[in-house]
Amino acid sequence: MSAAPTAYRPLNPRRILVLARHTFTQLVRMKVFYFLAVFAVVVIGANFLELPTDHLPENAGTEILYTVKNTSLGCMSIFSLVLAIVATGLLLPKDVEDRTLYTILAKPVPRLDYLIGKWLGVVALIFVSLMAMTLLMNLVLIPHTSKVMQLQISAAEFAGASAETKAKIAEDVRALGPTWNLQAAVLVTFMRAMVLAAVALLLSTFSTSTLFTAIVGFLILFIGFFQADAREIYFGKDSGLAGKAASGIMTVILPDLQVYNLIDAIVEGKFLKAFDLLKVIGITAFYCVTYLFASWLVFARKEF
Repeated sequence: MSAAPTAYRPLNPRRILVLARHTFTQLVRMKVFYFLAVFAVVVIGANFLELPTDHLPENAGTEILYTVKNTSLGCMSIFSLVLAIVATGLLLPKDVEDRTLYTILAKPVPRLDYLIGKWLGVVALIFVSLMAMTLLMNLVLIPHTSKVMQLQISAAEFAGASAETKAKIAEDVRALGPTWNLQAAVLVTFMRAMVLAAVALLLSTFSTSTLFTAIVGFLILFIGFFQADAREIYFGKDSGLAGKAASGIMTVILPDLQVYNLIDAIVEGKFLKAFDLLKVIGITAFYCVTYLFASWLVFARKEF
C-alpha cells in the first residue's frame, strides 16, 4: 500500500536523472554544440601565433601562454553563461508548446523533481562542453609550454646561468602551462554558469517567454558583476545594522558574481588557495539551492 505514494515523493534520484538525461538530449538536438566549433576555431587559431624571440630571457615566449589561456577561458566564460541563460530559458516554453510538460506532470511527477531534472540537464550540457573545451585548451598549451621552456632555458644557458636558475625557470614556465590550478579556473567558470542556470530557471517560472528570460537573465548577469561595488557605495561599513541587512538581502536576491573573479589571478600563474575554492563552492551551493527552492515555490502555484 505504501509503495505507490513513495514512488511519487519528491527528490527521487532515479526520476531526476531520467529528466536530466532527457533534457540533455533535448538540448543537444537543438544543436547548441555549434558554439564548440566557434571555440575550436578561435583556440586553434591561437596555436598559429608566432612565439616572440626579442624579449628578455625571463619573459621570452610567456605572452603566447597568457594569450592562449585568456582566449580559451574567455570563450569558456561567454559560452557557459550564454548557454546557461538561453538554454534554460528555452526549456519551459518548449515543453509547454510541445505539451510535454502536461504529460510529465500527469504521470504524476513532482514539480520539484521536474525543475531539478531540467536544471541538471542544462548543467550536464555545460559540463560536457567545458570538458571538451578544456581538453582542446590543454592540447594547445602543452606544445607551447614546451617551446617557451626550451626558449628560456636556451637563453639562460647562453647567459651562463647555473643549474638552479635553469630549474627555477623551468618551474616558473611550467606554472604558466596546463596545471591543476588552471583546471580550477575552469571549475570556477562552471560553477558560475550553474548559478546563472538556476537564476534563468527561476525567471522562466514567472514567464513562458524565452525572450523575457534571456533579457532579464543577461541584465542580472550584468548587475552581478558590479553588485559588490554597488553594495560598497550604498551600504558601506558605516551604514549600520539596517544597511548590512539590506546588503545581505541584495546579495541573496541578485547573485554576487564578483566572487568568481579568481580566474584572472589563476591565468597569471597565481596559486588558488583551497580555502578560496571551498568558499566559492559553498556560495555556489547556497545560490543554487536558494534559486531552485524559489523556482519550486513559484512553479508549484502555476496551473497546468
